[in-house]
Amino acid sequence: MQRKPVHRGWPLGLVASVGLAAIALATIRPAAAADQIVVSNYGIAANGMPYAIAMKQGFFQQEGADISGILSSNGGGTTVRNLLEGDLPYGEVDLAGTVLAIQQGAPLKIISDNVLTVAEFVWATQPNSPIKSLQDFRGQKIGYTNPRSTSQALDVLLLQTVGMTTKDAELVRIGGFGEQVVALNLGSIAVATLADPVWSQNIAKLRPIVRAADVLPPLCNVIGVTTAKAAAAHGDLLRAILRGRRKAVDYMYAHPDDAAAIVADTYHLDPAVARHAVEDLVAPSASNTPYWGAGKFDFAGMDRMIAAQKIVGALSGDVDWTKLVDPQFLPDDQKPSR
Repeated sequence: MQRKPVHRGWPLGLVASVGLAAIALATIRPAAAADQIVVSNYGIAANGMPYAIAMKQGFFQQEGADISGILSSNGGGTTVRNLLEGDLPYGEVDLAGTVLAIQQGAPLKIISDNVLTVAEFVWATQPNSPIKSLQDFRGQKIGYTNPRSTSQALDVLLLQTVGMTTKDAELVRIGGFGEQVVALNLGSIAVATLADPVWSQNIAKLRPIVRAADVLPPLCNVIGVTTAKAAAAHGDLLRAILRGRRKAVDYMYAHPDDAAAIVADTYHLDPAVARHAVEDLVAPSASNTPYWGAGKFDFAGMDRMIAAQKIVGALSGDVDWTKLVDPQFLPDDQKPSR
């Protein structure tokens, strides 16, 4: 029987123990070999799909990074703790989770911009629902995963695109993407905020109302992160990891069917589901911004996501990218111009 992954929300906040993890970094024994990395929601969410390609095709090894495995976690706080406590060289984390960790004193640096849009998000309803457009969201119950999550922030932004606020529609915490499908079937919500591959798994039973790629501007989704220790000691490894991931991203756009087959195997998905998800995400968006980026920073997209996350209370204070970003590990053609 095919194993169905458990889908959870993607928390934007961190627990207080991140600060302890940062302190613990100084006492952790050195790793024998930097051969593992950590990726938020790897094997579950769309952001991590290029790593499945890189591992299967040997792109990391080709570029000089001996990566033997990828650790998964269920969100920013957990990923940061795994990165620090495991003395790992690299992680892929949501932007707000990283910024918050740095604000709390974690010795982290942002070294790449990995997912440039939120194109994996779709707002869907029952096939026989009277809701046909965004304007019909007024007075309706709209699901999201958890407080301060990306889905909650996107619900707010989506309403703003048609001049509405959270006073015009009721946002309902459901706890996960899969759980929103259940809530929709039970009539507890009228609109579900879904993300691939959960959306692709349920496309035959639901009707899309609007896709994020069609209405929202580029918003930085997840970024590549390293520790100050790894940045000082393992620069060549970090460069190789970023090159290997870039090869995987290029492969996904050039060979989406082959990439989907690899994703299906790694993510334990039906091949048709994986193919639909990959095809959706490699398709051009309204802004012509790719979903998976090669590493180059889109600071405007990062600013937009930070602003969105401040709306739902995930972050506070100003963000100075010159203090948080270290682009030295990117290939020359991916380094920022500012």
